[in-house]
Amino acid sequence: MIYSYNKLWKLLIDKKMSRTEMRKQAGISTNILAKMGKDEPISMESLAKICTFLNCGLDDIVEISPDTATEE
Repeated sequence: MIYSYNKLWKLLIDKKMSRTEMRKQAGISTNILAKMGKDEPISMESLAKICTFLNCGLDDIVEISPDTATEE
């Protein structure tokens, strides 16, 4: 699976908010933010905290697509 948090980064720009500010206010760890920066998967609990803080849905912050290179 390929994860992309580009929608979240764009949303933060629109809200004139830094990643660090979002991290603190949403209550997620620096490790979670680092994983997101590398487009790695994070827990549903962390995604829910971000969505609750930003008052948005999952599809507003993350895109998940199949990794066609590893499909058999």
